[in-house]
This record gives sequence, structure tokens and C-alpha cells, in this order.
Amino acid sequence: MSPLDDPHDIKALAAAVALLEAPSFTIRMANLVGTPVEWALDRLPGSSAEAIQKAIRLALNKAVAGALRTMDDTACGSARPKTHTALAAASGALGGFFGIKGTLVELPVTTTIIMRSVADIARSEGFLIRDPLVQADCIQVFALGGRSTEDDAADSAYYAARVGLSEISRETGRLLVEGAARHAAGATAQGIQFTPGQVAAWLAQIIEAVAQRFGIKVTEKLALQAAPVLGAVSGAAINALFISHYQDMARGHFVVRRLEEKYGVDEIREAYARLQNRATVKP
Repeated sequence: MSPLDDPHDIKALAAAVALLEAPSFTIRMANLVGTPVEWALDRLPGSSAEAIQKAIRLALNKAVAGALRTMDDTACGSARPKTHTALAAASGALGGFFGIKGTLVELPVTTTIIMRSVADIARSEGFLIRDPLVQADCIQVFALGGRSTEDDAADSAYYAARVGLSEISRETGRLLVEGAARHAAGATAQGIQFTPGQVAAWLAQIIEAVAQRFGIKVTEKLALQAAPVLGAVSGAAINALFISHYQDMARGHFVVRRLEEKYGVDEIREAYARLQNRATVKP
């Protein structure tokens, strides 16, 4: 059976394609504030780059501990993106008011809220958050950026981003499974009991792979929030757009992942490409 034979699945996949191939966060943010992101980046202190990178890794690690490991898999119903958006906007308003130092302090809070929302969306698509493989997928959402103006319309920005992470994910996942098989017994959602140390080591590898891509978006966000004219006024709006972007990426990603589990990765990738080509064909 092909996903194109099921009207519900093809509708879901088409919606996922629209989300995942939408304009990038950078483009949407520039449109929101009416200011080129490059203008704000030029005014960001050069000494802040190292502090931002440290803050990004800290934020992602805290988000895993504060969101993924405390998620209730027994909860049911739809995801609650509006609640998480409101919390992120409030955090951004406070951080923006205090300039770049405030935004760096606020970053782990916002990232944890975003991670919680991403996990909530994954749960609503039927995934178990206690599964380490699903936790890795939640982290990888932070590496999805949407389409930039330089992208070839014929190529998938989404699958291009996934290719960059797949080798790390496969290798670390293989080592995790092998280690668990040697040292543990029992069953989980994937059939193997993972120790906390094994899971932490694996997720740390994923975080390192994701941090650089996530860091680009964070740096752009911080630059705009730190700009004297924009910071206090736009902190809430920028954070609302920031979480909205990753909510869109999560919705699209976990629909694709759900359909890949149902039909197979190759089948869904081919269907994805066909739908994308239809969307980009000019009348």
C-alpha cells in the first residue's frame, strides 16, 4: 500500500511538506521586525560568540533534563502549542528587557519550553517520549531550519538537514544498542533496556551535532533582541516566532516519522518529493 492511496495520510504528508519546506526562521524573523538580520548581527559584540555557544549547549542539556525526562507518556489529547507559545513569549519579554545578558540567562528557559512543546507534539502523534530514539528525534528538531533564499526549490531542505544528522544518529544508536544488549536485559519500546548512562552519552552526541545549527538561529534571535531599539519591544514577539518555528518543524517531522514507520522510509521520501514537486511547479 502506498501513502498516496490513503486520503488521510496523503493530506497529513502534504501538510508536513508545507511546514517543513516553509521559509526559514531567518526570513520570517526579518519580515516580523522589518529589519535585516545582518544589521543586528553586525552590532552584536564579537566577544559574545563564545558565551552564546556555551549557553546553547547548556540550554539544550537543560531542556533534555527538564522536558524530555519529565514528560508524561500517559497524557492524552492534542498538543497545546498556544500554552507553550505564551510561556516562551513571556520569557522573551523579560530577557529582551535586560539586553544580551538577560537573553543568555533566559535562553535555557525558552529552550526548555520549546523542547516541552516539541515533545508534546511528538506524543500527540503517538510517540513515547521515554523512548531514547524519540528523545533523539525531539533534539534533532532543533536542527531543522526551513528553506532559505539560497535553497534549490527542487531539493528538500528537510531531508538535507536529516542527512547531516543521520550518520551520527545511526552510529551512536548502533553503539547504544550493542552496549545495552551486552550489559542489560528486559524490554522497552524498542525491545532493549537502556541504562541512563548509555542514553545520556548518546543524547550528548546528538546535542553536539544539533548545537551548531541551532546556534545559528539563536545568534540571530539574540542579535535582534540585543539591538537597543528592538530588544525590550520585540523580545516577546521574537520568542513567539522562535517557538512557532520549531513547533511547525516538530509537527511536520513527527508526521513524516509516523508515516515512515507505517510505510517505510524510502516510500515516504519518494511521496514527499512528489508532493514537493507539485507545490513548486509553476502554473
